[in-house]
Amino acid sequence: MSSGLTVTESRQEEGTAVSEAAAPERRSVRRRSGLPRAVFLGLVAIFMLTPLYVLVVNAFKPQEEILANPFGLPVGALTTRYLSHALHNPQFNIVRGYAVTILFVVAVNVLSVALAGPVAYVIARSSRRRYRLLLLTFLAGTFIPGQVLVIPVVYVLKTLGLMGTIRGFVLFETALTLPFSVFLYAGYIGTIPPTLDQAAAVDGAGRLRTFWKIIFPLMRPVVATMVILNTFSVWNDFVNPQIILGPGSGLYTVTTGVYAAVSQYSTDYSVVFPTLLLAIAPLLVFFVVMQRHIISGLTAGATKG
Repeated sequence: MSSGLTVTESRQEEGTAVSEAAAPERRSVRRRSGLPRAVFLGLVAIFMLTPLYVLVVNAFKPQEEILANPFGLPVGALTTRYLSHALHNPQFNIVRGYAVTILFVVAVNVLSVALAGPVAYVIARSSRRRYRLLLLTFLAGTFIPGQVLVIPVVYVLKTLGLMGTIRGFVLFETALTLPFSVFLYAGYIGTIPPTLDQAAAVDGAGRLRTFWKIIFPLMRPVVATMVILNTFSVWNDFVNPQIILGPGSGLYTVTTGVYAAVSQYSTDYSVVFPTLLLAIAPLLVFFVVMQRHIISGLTAGATKG
């Protein structure tokens, strides 16, 4: 009996020794297998960051240096003179452009959350087939480019007298955000236990109050994600404000205002690069500060769903 135990123990010790000896080899294999992926991702990152690098370094250089060496760092002392000139460009008040664009961003996000949230709640909490079809309809809307809708939207806005107005542009931008917002919210709400709704109903809360008081606070990660995505969409939009607002309205977003200012100095890169940097700088800061909310919101929806 004791000899059998001794043989078993010796075999276990041999197996342990073999697995410990093989562990460094497995780690080495994993490192080698991950090397091509790391190299590929590194090349993609370089490819995507190169335009940003060119934009930043040339925003601090005179025209001669830009033409001589667009990829080189500024020669001599670093100066913000060109950024200051772009900031006070008489062709476009970029501070006013910031204010107008932020107004649109806030209005679109508030309306999008207020409209998409309750709709998604009803769809997620209903087991009827027509609500599922409604969700698929919203999902189908995400595949329609906004530019395709411009002609019918312009006709409707003209009929309503909203062309060239803040209200017309905000309504259109909000409509563009609704399909994906409803789809994402409905998927997230579906992961929240319905027992919370039942407990609120026992306390006498209606469905609308249940949503805003109980469900909506739990949606903070996905709401933050959608707010960030909507902010990028509205801030970067160029075609829609150019068409719906138009130059006659006197309202310029950052993108349309920069286009109006830069197009007159298209060959003067000491004006073009600083103006473009000022246009994207707030968005870059916003992304760096809020990127963890994008990742956490999308991850939370994926893991719970």
